Amino acid sequence: MDPLETSLPLRDQPICVAGEWRRGRGDRYASVYPADGSVSAELNAASADDAREAVERAQQAFVATDWARRRPHERARVLHRVADAIRARREDLAQWQRRDNGKPINETRALVDSAAGTFQFFGSACETLEDQLTPMRGDQLTMSVHEPMGVVAAITPWNSPIASEAQKMAPALAAGNAVVVKPAEITPLMALALARICEEAGVPRGMVSVLPGKGSVVGDVLVKHPLVRRVSFTGGTVTGRAIAHAAAEKMMPVSLELGGKSPTMVFDDCDIDHAVAGVLFGIFSSSGESCIAGSRLFVQKGLYARFMERLVAGARALRIGDPVSERTQMGPLVSHAHRESIERHVARALADGGRLLAGGERPTGAGRERGCYYTPTIFEGLANDSALCREEVFGPVLAALPFDDEDDLIAQANDSVYALAAGIWTRDYRRAWRVARAVAAGTVWINTYKQFSISTPFGGWRDSGIGREKGRLGILAYMEQKSLYWGMNAAPLPWCA
Repeated sequence: MDPLETSLPLRDQPICVAGEWRRGRGDRYASVYPADGSVSAELNAASADDAREAVERAQQAFVATDWARRRPHERARVLHRVADAIRARREDLAQWQRRDNGKPINETRALVDSAAGTFQFFGSACETLEDQLTPMRGDQLTMSVHEPMGVVAAITPWNSPIASEAQKMAPALAAGNAVVVKPAEITPLMALALARICEEAGVPRGMVSVLPGKGSVVGDVLVKHPLVRRVSFTGGTVTGRAIAHAAAEKMMPVSLELGGKSPTMVFDDCDIDHAVAGVLFGIFSSSGESCIAGSRLFVQKGLYARFMERLVAGARALRIGDPVSERTQMGPLVSHAHRESIERHVARALADGGRLLAGGERPTGAGRERGCYYTPTIFEGLANDSALCREEVFGPVLAALPFDDEDDLIAQANDSVYALAAGIWTRDYRRAWRVARAVAAGTVWINTYKQFSISTPFGGWRDSGIGREKGRLGILAYMEQKSLYWGMNAAPLPWCA
């Protein structure tokens, strides 16, 4: 097959409909680099007809190819080749990811490494996954086995495309399924690159589709199509709730990784150097465009003034600029429209009586006026029931609140519709254990923040979603469980006697 095209902009980027690379039948649009507004790629979106065709042809490929019937170690060999190919193209893919959504180059390189590690991990998980011989309770040998579902859909977000897409594609393929990916409309490049790499590595034609386009068009078809057996979605809670309703109508399982308003809790016995660095990283890395961003900060009253002085100074010192520079810590936001939504949150916080300690403005100079940049922003003086503490901003905006004691802290931290992640900073391991068990969150970091392992399950509670991704058993989310009973009785069943 043709090698990956690496020159930008891509003037007529095709989509992938069950292995056929062609122009989409939807509207023409451009993928824009948020650092300066230049065009990264021009393409036609997938249409509803493209989506229906992709699903139907994916089902045909699932039945006609031998992918689902290959032995696990044979599928694993292909997934390891995918991982190797990602690593071989690391720099090209990292530069594409930078162009796709404006993340700094050091971060996009880490995301490419993560994607490679994900395919490697699920290749190994596929090869070593064991079915179960269950205890006999009668004259039957009993077993629990797992089968691939068929066609599954993966709907991915714009903030970390290549990592998010790998986390859905790799286990789905490892399980033997065909996968149809709907990347975020504004960040189509990484999923398309992964599809080419999968083909090159030996995934049979038709088993992977990538359909850039609007969720209201492509996503709606994928969620409702009767041949789609599962949907894995990462994105906003409103959309996730709509997907859950549609899935209920067709009795389809889903995994939904949704929004967050994650609390970071700093006790007065913490290592302040580690805590300040961790809080800054937790909210301002990725320009705050992260579902697990530590956007609510609780600091024990005895430490509050000193901690906030250090934190504000650290925020003001962050380097905001060109994503191509390895010195850049914060790149632009993903779009002008998204920046405007963050500015509305900031204006409301000010109207609610919040005191602005840092940021709250668009930076100027060094060409940043052309991009979607915003300064790291810190508020204090707001109550935990204020809009800024309730609503997901999805940007570099932090609300700081003092707390009295552990009971007060847990009550405030858990007073949220979200329950995705949390951070704890303390030297007291007993306290860390108590708070980690008491806080409502799918992931809790203790004396660190925003660190991930593909081997460890991830997901949220409440409005932060349902289901889990990652982990060795994450592959089972893309399989159906089946029980087998082997009759061992020598005589006929006594009912007929």
